[in-house]
Amino acid sequence: MRNRGTAEASGPVVEVVDVAKSYPGGAGVRALDGVSVAFAAGTLCAVMGPSGSGKSTLLHCAAGLDLPDTGRVLLAGQEIGGLREPKLTEARRRRVGFVFQSYNLMDSLSVWHNILLPQRLAGVRPDQAWAREVVQRVGLAGREHDRPGQLSGGQRQRVALARALAGRPEVIFADEPTGALDLSTGREVLGLLREAVDSFRTTVVMVTHDPAAAAWADRVVFLADGRIVDELVDPTAEKVAALMMAVSAR
Repeated sequence: MRNRGTAEASGPVVEVVDVAKSYPGGAGVRALDGVSVAFAAGTLCAVMGPSGSGKSTLLHCAAGLDLPDTGRVLLAGQEIGGLREPKLTEARRRRVGFVFQSYNLMDSLSVWHNILLPQRLAGVRPDQAWAREVVQRVGLAGREHDRPGQLSGGQRQRVALARALAGRPEVIFADEPTGALDLSTGREVLGLLREAVDSFRTTVVMVTHDPAAAAWADRVVFLADGRIVDELVDPTAEKVAALMMAVSAR
C-alpha cells in the first residue's frame, strides 16, 4: 500500500508551540487549547478527531492561513505567528503547498496554468521542466490544456496536488483531500501524497476523518476539545479506528 521510511526523518519542518485559538460568538469557541506538536521533515502525519475538535484550525494555524491568539508557529525554523502581510504571504508561497477537498482551481485557466499560478503570483519564474515532470508523475500528461470543468473529481485533485508540488514546497497541508472522492480515486491521491514524502522528502500534514486514509501516514495525531489527546505511530486502519472510537467516547 505504501513505502514508509524510504527517507530518513530529520528535524521538524513545522512546530506549533502552546497554541491557543478562540473564535467569537456567544461565549466564544476555544478551537485550540494550548496545542504543541511538531511535524518532521520527510514524513506524512494525519490529524484526526471528532467534529469540532480543532483539526482544521490546527492545520490553518500551522500553515499560516490563520493566526493563533497565543503561542508560536515555526515554519522551517522561522516564526510566522508574528508576521504580517505581505511577509506572511511570501513565507507561505516559498515554503508551503495546499491541497484541499474543494480543489480551489481557477475554472478559467487550463490545467497547466493552474499548476504554475502560485509561482507566478509569487513573482517567481516557474521551473517548467520540473512542472512537466510533476504532471507526468501525477498522471495528467496530455491534459495540460484542459480546463478544470473537463476533468473528473480525481483529476482535479491531481491538478491541485501537482500545483502544490510544482513549487517544491517543504510542506504540503492537505485538508480532507479524499473527502469528495470515491474509494479507488481516493487511494490514488493518497498514493501520490505518499510518493511526495518518499520520493521528494516533502512533509505532508493531512486532516482526515477516514481511518483507511490515516493508515497511509507515518503517524496519526488525535485531537479532542482543542487538545492533543493521543497519537499513533505506524498506524493501521484497524488501530486508527479503535483509537478514534476511544477518543470520541471521552
